[in-house]
Amino acid sequence: MENSHGPLLVVEDIPNVLQLLEVTLRFQGYEVFSARNGQEALEILEREKPALVISDILMPKLDGFAFVQKMRSLPETQAIPVIFLSATFVTPEDKEFALSLGASHFIEKPFDTQDFLLTIAELLSQEQLDLPEPLAPPKFYTGYQARLEMKLQQKNRQIARIERLLPKLDEVRRTSFETLYDQAVNDRREIQHELQELRETIKKIQGKSK
Repeated sequence: MENSHGPLLVVEDIPNVLQLLEVTLRFQGYEVFSARNGQEALEILEREKPALVISDILMPKLDGFAFVQKMRSLPETQAIPVIFLSATFVTPEDKEFALSLGASHFIEKPFDTQDFLLTIAELLSQEQLDLPEPLAPPKFYTGYQARLEMKLQQKNRQIARIERLLPKLDEVRRTSFETLYDQAVNDRREIQHELQELRETIKKIQGKSK
């Protein structure tokens, strides 16, 4: 299949998920650029003009929300359509915030491959997308902080549940829950890092406005 719409940019930090996305899209004839976080994605956008961005949300260095906010604030990239993929940020409030940033679609992981490919084809076939205006920084930071704080509370509850459960499990089942625990702790660490950076950014902005 020959793609005439230009390359796609995939932003995903989990190697096996990134590989799955790359293989799936290239098999359909799409040229694919890949980034492991939002910062890498912004660097790619400085030299490439993808027809579509497909981005995870929870990532190190610069997560999907912050990446898309930056992308939408730049005149040369603000009209590029975005699909969010996430297994962590999946509440109605998360989805509403994602769409307010200008994302065209929000797809939960694990995703249905056929539906995913149909969504991409539909977006690429549209001549012009009706995108909202980029969020003003104060509104973005307020919404972004609320999403991160809620997600941190959820991760803390999840970790506490696993910690209570682990001593009660036999060795076979304990192994799988230990893996789940390690992932949850890693997710919490990333959310805490994003929150800390966000609070520092807000503090700097407030300091300049005084």
